[in-house]
Amino acid sequence: MNDILLMAAFAFLGAAVAGLLGAVALRLLRNRSLVVSVSVVAATAVTAMLLGTLAVAREMFLSGHDLTVVSIVCLMAAVVSLATAVLLGRWVVARSNALAAATRSFGHAFDAGGSFAPPAGGATAELAALSRELAATAERLAQSRQRERALDASRRELVAWISHDLRTPLAGLRAMAEALEDGMAADPGRYHRQIRAETERLDAMVGDLFELSRIHAGALALTPTRMSVHDLVGDALAGADPLARERGVRLVGEPPEPAAAVPVEVDGKEMTRVLGNLLVNAIRRTPADGTVAVTVAVREREGAAVVVSVTDQCGGIPEEDLARVFDTGWRGNHARTPVPPAGAGLGLAIVRGIVEAHRGRAEVRNVPGGCRFEVTLPAATG
Repeated sequence: MNDILLMAAFAFLGAAVAGLLGAVALRLLRNRSLVVSVSVVAATAVTAMLLGTLAVAREMFLSGHDLTVVSIVCLMAAVVSLATAVLLGRWVVARSNALAAATRSFGHAFDAGGSFAPPAGGATAELAALSRELAATAERLAQSRQRERALDASRRELVAWISHDLRTPLAGLRAMAEALEDGMAADPGRYHRQIRAETERLDAMVGDLFELSRIHAGALALTPTRMSVHDLVGDALAGADPLARERGVRLVGEPPEPAAAVPVEVDGKEMTRVLGNLLVNAIRRTPADGTVAVTVAVREREGAAVVVSVTDQCGGIPEEDLARVFDTGWRGNHARTPVPPAGAGLGLAIVRGIVEAHRGRAEVRNVPGGCRFEVTLPAATG
């Protein structure tokens, strides 16, 4: 037993010396190619076996012939191990270089809309996982770039429309002010009323811009309280009723479902603005003698989500425009001059921003004769 322990100790000492030399070599060569590192590891393993064997053979007083045989065996193992290590290292380096080239190519082609193409052929599990992560990252970058371009286009479109919408009333205000100043106004009272109306329109436009800027900046401060969605709908209907009467549109609040008495936790002021914007938009797009209907329902499959729907008779929205309805500045046509008294195309963008700030979602779909806007909000808990 003592002899075995002694041989183990000598073998460990010999292997430890080889391991220490290998660690020093790896540290000195840490910035070199992977082939060198793998070769050093293989050489360290074989050298550790050889030194351990020599140390044990010395203590066992092996004959010179036996010691030579052992040394030749270790030498052959070293040659085979080094050759295998070099081949493995070169293969891994080649795969790494191919992956680096694919990444570099994607970096150059990204601005032109190119996508990441992982190198063909087999690879280690780690390199394959890295390729998958790079591909997923490239997809996310492409989606982000697409959203950025869409947002940039929307901003440019908004600036163009806002510039036109501001220039038109300002020109009218200047003309009316000059007419009043020169005493050329045949009916000063009518001019004063028109100036007030245009001023209120400009004020509403600036207010919408300020609200939208807060939404985009994530600075929309909400004060949620527990309330009935029926109260919100009732207030919105009451606020939109004068406009509906003026335009000859019937405003209908359909009886809610029995299960729709689920409370919600929302900022009453902001959510009233959401419903008001939807109703005003629906009334303006619905012809005279048309109907705008508001319904409230609960969808249990969505975790007791409350859904408020506003259905108009606008004739429907082209399918290619449905995805843009809630974009900033969208108005449903390509004309620069909207049909009065349309706004700056910010109302529906504000709707989506406020609803998403409440962890809900705003959607639109076509229905026979018109379209339906739906606001889905999570029901109050507890």
